[in-house]
Amino acid sequence: MKLQLPPGSFQAYLFDCDGTIADSMPLHFLTWRKALSEWNCEFTEDLFYAWGGMSVAEIITTLNKERGLSMPVADVSSRKEQLYFENLPQLKAVPEVMEHIEASQGRIPFAVVSGSTRDSVMASLQALKILDRFDTLVCAGDYQKSKPDPEPFLIAAERLGVAPEGCLVFEDSDMGIQAATAAGMASIKILQPWQRTH
Repeated sequence: MKLQLPPGSFQAYLFDCDGTIADSMPLHFLTWRKALSEWNCEFTEDLFYAWGGMSVAEIITTLNKERGLSMPVADVSSRKEQLYFENLPQLKAVPEVMEHIEASQGRIPFAVVSGSTRDSVMASLQALKILDRFDTLVCAGDYQKSKPDPEPFLIAAERLGVAPEGCLVFEDSDMGIQAATAAGMASIKILQPWQRTH
């Protein structure tokens, strides 16, 4: 196994989706850039990765606030989702994470905890043919406060009936790691595509 887990015996694995299970961050960035360019809004790759873990609506709202724009949040959100779905056939899994999903399948429960919409998460997992491996999905709309708040991870632990300290979180974003730590959970950081050696 390429990915070394922290020591301890865990009763559940909680996975972020984009950039953790699905190597979807490059696809998401392209679709963000296209959707926002239609509103003459520049979006850099650095900012995209820095804001990893924020929900789609939060990103648009924050850009509006910071840039003095008035992009319609619902319209831009659905346009971004539509562009992402069109690109889904190109989606691949993150191999190091898939190894652990395969190895622990059926032994302990799995949850996906994501800042993306349920439709987007389900579409990604279906494209990778692994949707049926997860006991629960906690997505945007299932919680009040998004990462770095611990709420999304705590909801997942509660749904799985596992204490927070019994959960191991797989995350690619700093906000996600902060959320896991705040929830009292162990975590492992998944490297971004350009940091991984194939």
